[in-house]
Amino acid sequence: MKLWGGRFSKGTEKKVEEFTASVFYDSRLAEEDIRGSIAHCQMLARVGVLTARESSDIIKGLEEIRQEIRQGKLELKAELEDIHMHIEKRLIEKIGPLGGKLHTARSRNDQIALDMHLYLKREIVNTVRLIAGLQKSLILLAEKNLLVVMPGYTHLQRAQPILFSHHLMAYFSMLERDALRFKDNYKRADIMPLGAGALAGTTFPIDREYTAELLGFASIYENSMDAVSDRDFVLEYLSNSSILMMHLSRFCEDLILWSSSEFDFIEIDDAFCTGSSIMPQKKNPDVAELVRGKTGRVYGSLFNLLTVMKSLPLTYNRDMQEDKEPLFDTVDTIQACLEVMAPLVENITVKKDKMKRAVEEDFSAATDLADYLVNKGLPFRESHRVVGELVAYCLDEGKLLKEVSLEELQEFSPLFEKDALTCLVPLKVVEARKARGGTSPEQVKDYLEKAKNMQREKENYTG
Repeated sequence: MKLWGGRFSKGTEKKVEEFTASVFYDSRLAEEDIRGSIAHCQMLARVGVLTARESSDIIKGLEEIRQEIRQGKLELKAELEDIHMHIEKRLIEKIGPLGGKLHTARSRNDQIALDMHLYLKREIVNTVRLIAGLQKSLILLAEKNLLVVMPGYTHLQRAQPILFSHHLMAYFSMLERDALRFKDNYKRADIMPLGAGALAGTTFPIDREYTAELLGFASIYENSMDAVSDRDFVLEYLSNSSILMMHLSRFCEDLILWSSSEFDFIEIDDAFCTGSSIMPQKKNPDVAELVRGKTGRVYGSLFNLLTVMKSLPLTYNRDMQEDKEPLFDTVDTIQACLEVMAPLVENITVKKDKMKRAVEEDFSAATDLADYLVNKGLPFRESHRVVGELVAYCLDEGKLLKEVSLEELQEFSPLFEKDALTCLVPLKVVEARKARGGTSPEQVKDYLEKAKNMQREKENYTG
């Protein structure tokens, strides 16, 4: 007999039970479900719906069930549909009909919404802390290689010399925005839906504020229909996760390129690579490639739930059962990526000489020659043309800019003097970019100090 089966004259078809069952994945919410049930029970006792003795016996039974679940002793059955029904059925088995009183003044609709809020609050905290762990690795690698100069790129073409540490800290900044988005997401997760009932509230004299206080919620939903039908807080997590994975994917693409023979700027530690089953010489950046690949998986979860929710009438519809698997998979995916990326980054070997050679054997200092002429009074558009013609000349002659003599420079503009040649030294190029946010060592050092404070603050984040 189903706990909801009073009005039904036939049992549920076995295939329907299997098709509609969610317990094999929503059992993940068992801890939240019991925690919410205990708080609900305490509130019912406070308002006089349950006696103190009834409340005590129900809570004792729930705590025993929690231990059974932790020990893997609760058998999951499709016919009991979900984790809520498993717990309630087990409670009735343990303490008798009294267990059926627990569901007074609530519905599975507001119960599952509560579980999702509690679960996501916890996982947002874990996500922010894992972001802080990756940020710490970026800081350590940047400090270790503070003055290493490398080519900066636009269009994947060498553009201007930059500090390798400056490049790393660009990803720190992306992760900082990610963390801020998740922390803001916490505010929407920190609203309690319990007490909304199925959709219209309840006739019982419940105290929702007391329940919220017991469960550590900052506020409650003010509209019962919104409370049971809202999944914005889940969509927000999936959206934030998609942006995070896009950032990680971009970073991994850089790591994959830099570790290739064509670039050869870094070496990823052996512990984070695999080999080939046929080619003995291969060392493949599989971890970075998998993180890059899993980005599509997280995007898919976001579009999955957006599509589920896009045309649902108010309030609860069974379609919303489809919110859990995308969320759980996304939580697992992004947290696994963050956990493996932190030690990968920390153990990267930077090939400083290769980076230095690369930045000396290109034309990436050309902008500084143009700026030199501007400082001599030439309009930038004119100086841009002059240096462009100089680069064309070098290409025709098979020369690099550093190989051009002062006499050759002056053939393109008499404004060039001997000090123009110092513009071509890569470290001088980066040192000149002292404006706030630039790639100069002093600016990078300043940002690193700020970054350490930001990173430490997230390590201890609790919501």
